[in-house]
Amino acid sequence: MSVFDHARLLTTVAELNQLPSAAGREVAFAGRSNAGKSSAINALTRRRGLAYVARQPGKTRTIQLFEVAPERFLVDLPGYGYARVSESLRRQWGRLVDSYLAQRESLQGLVLIMDVRHPLMALDQHLLAWFAPRRLPVHVLLTKADKVSRNQALASLRRVEQWGAGSGIMASAQLFSSLTGAGIDAARAVVAQWLDVPIPQPVEETGAQNKNPRLKGSKAGGKNALIGIKAPAQGGEAGDDETSSAC
Repeated sequence: MSVFDHARLLTTVAELNQLPSAAGREVAFAGRSNAGKSSAINALTRRRGLAYVARQPGKTRTIQLFEVAPERFLVDLPGYGYARVSESLRRQWGRLVDSYLAQRESLQGLVLIMDVRHPLMALDQHLLAWFAPRRLPVHVLLTKADKVSRNQALASLRRVEQWGAGSGIMASAQLFSSLTGAGIDAARAVVAQWLDVPIPQPVEETGAQNKNPRLKGSKAGGKNALIGIKAPAQGGEAGDDETSSAC
């Protein structure tokens, strides 16, 4: 077992001043409300119900801290961009996310969740540009890779890589599917590095198989399960059901 398998919900806060002291290390997860953020957290921790996956996107109204080891945390930030909430509520959530990303001293890196079918939407690019001055690494998970062909997935990956190379942001990217397990090992390795915890044993060594024909020929997390650039070194409610989001 790895430290991720012991993840537990530590606290849920609606205001930045409710967070515990900024000791240790934290890795934040952000993304559009229907991009599969909660499903990704659950897949990385192998805990299906850890981050609640709601049927209606846009339900995350708080910051959730999951402890994986003493003073080591995964931080689930409110999703952004979903239309079925009021403008005032979107502004409130935006201020919470902005304040955390700008001020949290224990933050080591940002995992940005993007739907592989809709990468680099305007709000994604805005968040990346806004976060860049912190000079912290960003790792993009292109989720739902099982829903498109291999060529389509790789085209989205190349687009994100090219954007990152020209942006000056310390960024890496990979394909990911919480449904098939593709990309879990690589994502875990990046997060473990940022948290300074042991890198988990690869999933393929435990016998997990990728049964999705669109990604045929790869075990989950195996060398052919994703293609991405090398990850940079370190410088409740969720509402993003990966299995039910509309195309």
